[in-house]
Amino acid sequence: MNDWSVLGTLTAVPALDRPDLLGDPVAHALKLLDPADAALVGVAEIDPELADTAAFCAAYGSPMDGSANCVVVAGRRGEVTRYAACLVLASTRADVNGLVRKRLDARKASFAPMDDAVALTGMAYGGITPIGLPADWPVLVDPAVAATAAVVIGSGVRHSKLALPGELTARLPGAEVVEGLGR
Repeated sequence: MNDWSVLGTLTAVPALDRPDLLGDPVAHALKLLDPADAALVGVAEIDPELADTAAFCAAYGSPMDGSANCVVVAGRRGEVTRYAACLVLASTRADVNGLVRKRLDARKASFAPMDDAVALTGMAYGGITPIGLPADWPVLVDPAVAATAAVVIGSGVRHSKLALPGELTARLPGAEVVEGLGR
């Protein structure tokens, strides 16, 4: 039995049973996971106007410390831009200018512009998630996310949320747990 209670008052179903609630890259990536891991991921439909974490948590009774934000960071050195995704608890912020900048070997790092993040991921802004990102992107996971029993993340679209064990986030393709990522 999966524990998707982190979704508060929402009722989740196995994510692969509802591809209509997933962004295309997310549905594709879930199909590529080990079936036992994919079965650990639940999805619940939400009001897309409540997709932002604070509004979502308030409306559905989901704990802030059980929700994680996935932010896309662009690091630039000369003419080369590298991207990474950072997954941190909603109650923290990613150390973009320190740790992430160094990890990307960049002179400057910042949140990727919304249009770039959407175009490069194929996901909706406000629904970007570590599942289904471009294969060459590192997915930096804060240890606090990996340690949660269950965590809420985006689904690639604004009209649903995913719930999964925190430890699964650390085993996603491209994922690496990075001490000190969330502050």
